[in-house]
Order: sequence, then structure tokens, then C-alpha cells
Amino acid sequence: MSTTRAAATPSSGRRAAPERGRGGGRQRLTWRDRLYRFDLRYLPYLMIAPFFLLFIVFGLFPLLFNGVVALRNYRLDDPTLPYWAGFDNFSKLFGDEYFWNALYNTFGIFLLSTVPQLLLALVVAALLNRKLRAQTWWRVAVLLPYVTPIVASTMVFSVFFSRDFGMANWVLGLFGIGGGDDPIDWRADKLHSWMAIATMVNWKWIGYNALLYLAAMQSIPRDVYEAAAIDGASPWKQLWRITVPMIRPVVLFTVILSTIGGFQLFIEPMLFDLNAQAATGGAGREWQTIAQLIYKVGWKDLDLGYAAAMSWALFLIILIVAGVNTLLTNRLSGGRK
Repeated sequence: MSTTRAAATPSSGRRAAPERGRGGGRQRLTWRDRLYRFDLRYLPYLMIAPFFLLFIVFGLFPLLFNGVVALRNYRLDDPTLPYWAGFDNFSKLFGDEYFWNALYNTFGIFLLSTVPQLLLALVVAALLNRKLRAQTWWRVAVLLPYVTPIVASTMVFSVFFSRDFGMANWVLGLFGIGGGDDPIDWRADKLHSWMAIATMVNWKWIGYNALLYLAAMQSIPRDVYEAAAIDGASPWKQLWRITVPMIRPVVLFTVILSTIGGFQLFIEPMLFDLNAQAATGGAGREWQTIAQLIYKVGWKDLDLGYAAAMSWALFLIILIVAGVNTLLTNRLSGGRK
């Protein structure tokens, strides 16, 4: 009988551990074994390291530095001010009428843009999810506003909502609204300016959100809709009773994304103003958003400390509103209480 023991064959794809030598110590690893260990232990960290390095440099550090600036008297035009301000910049916000006006404008534009935007995106996605001729062309056409440069589209809409020669008043005049000797001045009051800016935002983002919803709808089995149709459910009931609850994660994602974008609105209201350099959002600050006010305070008035405090306040407001919107959306779309 042979006393030589056969070498163990590695099973389930695992590499065999290095055999012990006669003296009880491990044998020296070959370069293949060292490369395998490096590939297994360290290479995944090296692959994700660039993201974290870029996030630390361009994300985390500016955020922390902005928090430090918010606690300082940081004015570019007066470096002799006391270095430390504490929470004075934050307490100043409560009595700043310009800040509350900008917050009011931001909320108004947010409601007029985000709510219709997501509802229309759901309807458009439901239509695109049906059997249509030239489906690919319809889907590409819906995405065209999103790929259009935002500055170019905003400039076109700025002319579109012109008081005297804008096409918006001409179209409304066909239905007996405005036009003629009494055209609507879209820059004269809050409501009309909010509607004009909300139209720009909706035109830009409805197609993008519709394609997100459409991608989620593709995963719903067709048998579910066929069974609902047999039970007598109309397409409208199928949308709200079947589709929306089954794509709830995507709906929550778009709600949070739209909330963040809505409260950081800057380019559309900035370029809608005929005097964009002033960053006042109209002669009477009719549509000045918080992002515009932060820009004006920081880079026009040169008060970077107060602008940093405003940005932190905006950050907290976005967190609160996004949380409330998530709870409401989860409740309305059939989520758990």
C-alpha cells in the first residue's frame, strides 16, 4: 500500500491554501499567489478610490468650509471686521425680508412646476407604454427638451413670454385672454412670472421623468393589466391603482430629485430677468429665488459669510421638504403607513 497522500483538489473554485513545509512554516508564495491576493483584497478599493477622492476634494471639503464661512464675518469688501461671528449670520435670516420673499417665491414656483411636472410625466409615460406606431421616435421626441441647452431654451422662453411681441400673449389672445390692447405682462407680478418660469421648468423635465417612469413600467407584467381590463378597470384606474403603486420607488426618486432641483432653481429665473446681472428677480423681486439671493449676497454684495448661512438654511429646508414629500408620496401611492 502506498503511503503517499494525494494532494487535495480545490473545490467550488477556491484556491488551495499554501502547504506547510517540513519545519512547520508556510511555503513562500509565488508571484501568482501574491497577485491573486492583491486582486482579491486591495483592487476593489483602488477601483472606487477615485470617486471618494473627488468627493472629498470637490464635495465634502467645500461643504465643511462653507459651514466655517457661515460662522464668520466674511466680507470681501471689508476685511477689518471681527473674524468670528458665531450664529449672527443665521439669526439675521429671521429678520431679513428679502430672504423670506425669496423663500416664498421658491415655494410658489416649486408648486407650480413640480406637481404638474410629475403628474404629466406619469400620463406621458403611460401613453408611451402602450403599443404605438413609431414608438422609438416618440420616446426620442419626448427627451429632446432635456438634451436642449438650458441657457438656449430659457432665452427662447424669455422672448416667448414677452409683453408686446411674445407668442404666449398671441396664443392666449386667440381664446380671448389678454392680447390686444391689454396684453399680459409676465414680469409685472408674482403669479404670472411664476407661471412663466414654471412652464420653462416643466418643458425641460417632463420628458426626462416620463422616461424614468416608462423604464419602471416596462418591468410590470402585462398579465396584470389584462386581468384588470377583464375586471372592468379603465386605463385611468389602471394607472393609479396598478402602475403607480408598482413603480413607487421610482416615483419617490423623482419626487426627491424634483424637490432638490426645484429649491435650487437658478438659471431660469436668472435669465428671465431683462437685467440678469442685477440678480434681483424683477424690479420688485417678484420671482427672485433663494439661489438667486445667495448669488447676489455673495458675489454682488460681497458678503460671503451671510451667503454661506443662507446656503445652509436652504440645505435644511430641502431636507425637510424632501422628507415631507417622501412621506406624502409614499402614502398616496399605496405605501405602508
